[in-house]
Amino acid sequence: MNIQEVKSEKGMIAWLVEDHTVEIVNIGFAFNGGITQDPVGKEGMANLMAGLFIEGAGNYDSDAFQMKLDDAGAEMGLEAQRHYICGSVCMLPKQQDAAFGLLRLALNAPRFDQGPIDRVRAEIVSDIVGSERDPDAIAQRKWLRAIYGTHPFSRPGEGTKESLAGITPSDLLAFHKAIFARDGLHIAVVGDIDANTLRERLDQLFGDLPEQQTLAPVADVVPKLGQLVEENCDLPQTSLRLAWPGVKRSAPDHFATVLMNDILGGSGMTSRLFEEVREKRGLAYHVSSELTLDKLLVTTETRSDCAAQTLSIVRDVVKQMAQQGPTGAELKAAKKHLIGTYAIDRLGSTSSIADRLLDLQIHKADVDYNQRRARSIGRVTLKQVKAAAKKLLSAEPAILVVGRRWAARMSKETHLAFLLPWGFSWEERIWRPVGQADHADPRSRFAGLARHWRSRRASRRNGAPQHVCRLLQNTLARHQQAAGG
Repeated sequence: MNIQEVKSEKGMIAWLVEDHTVEIVNIGFAFNGGITQDPVGKEGMANLMAGLFIEGAGNYDSDAFQMKLDDAGAEMGLEAQRHYICGSVCMLPKQQDAAFGLLRLALNAPRFDQGPIDRVRAEIVSDIVGSERDPDAIAQRKWLRAIYGTHPFSRPGEGTKESLAGITPSDLLAFHKAIFARDGLHIAVVGDIDANTLRERLDQLFGDLPEQQTLAPVADVVPKLGQLVEENCDLPQTSLRLAWPGVKRSAPDHFATVLMNDILGGSGMTSRLFEEVREKRGLAYHVSSELTLDKLLVTTETRSDCAAQTLSIVRDVVKQMAQQGPTGAELKAAKKHLIGTYAIDRLGSTSSIADRLLDLQIHKADVDYNQRRARSIGRVTLKQVKAAAKKLLSAEPAILVVGRRWAARMSKETHLAFLLPWGFSWEERIWRPVGQADHADPRSRFAGLARHWRSRRASRRNGAPQHVCRLLQNTLARHQQAAGG
């Protein structure tokens, strides 16, 4: 794939992949900013602005603009993401004059008329009201507040009923002006257009935007791990989410971490998590891990009565990866998978290519990244992957549980095994690594507990809270006979 870097007279830069085999042009663009720029008290600003992208511009009100868009045979949209405002346009080359003209108006002269604002806002509020009855949505909000605290990442991207009510047309115009500027712009174009034509179009589209953005600084944040977040609701299935530290793309061990994640849960049906949770035990239809910039996230759903067992198995699999790392055979297979599926997953259509080029620009990659990627993956050693696994997965995760209240469906001693505060030095001596037989019979766990409890002062000395000591003592008294203590 030949990626050209096209620079306009006004300094706009776009990555272009020409493809004249299909009569279509896809444009992707992104501005630095996004949901994190929402003012405090007016959360949802970026999302509302994105929803109004085709609701009128220049001399065209909402209805007229969309009729013109239909006449041009073009599609365009805008999306507010955490760090970026991303847009996309799909057009026919024969009608590109009309499509480019409409895109220019939408970028440079949005109307933000009161009527469309009220309508789009009402649609968003309707979704918010619906989410207030959705256990997963409720849990997601609790989860974000728990792991991000007061950082902008914790705020709802869609806003709230109260914050949306206070947003005015002048607020939207000021927000648009602060973000839609040339110095924070990234552009990718794929399809039936040549470099000379694109060079002229870039200035037509973006040349009249302000030169510099006005963004509020957003501090880096590290998720607060080692905690349990529960949303108790009467559902037949329980959703589990576990978060470990992530890694930045610029980090030296980025590709080693990507390979480790692929082996752990990113490769679908060949991953360790899928093998242990789905194939061997049939506890879940799907289980996977995903690597983001700030966390490695494991997600699955299972029957409510199997939630504790599933969580335990997931933690055991992750712990084994942290302590032992992958095998040489697993690493070889992961390299083959990541290199071989890249073109299929990321480069299968003009729109997916445009998305990928835009993503590379956003993360400050070079034009030749796609060629270097395979070589970089191939050079990763088993030692490097093991080091990455130990570095990230040795931490105690943040855990989100959405389902029936655990205390109601598990005995108190089983509840103890999974909800005790993480990270105490005495935990490993009590809850030794267990196999499948131990999951089925908790008495073996209490044998270890009985041995440890004979030195109660050791528990106190190593940091076990008083109430935990009492609870362990009471639980042990009921199970010493069954455990042979």
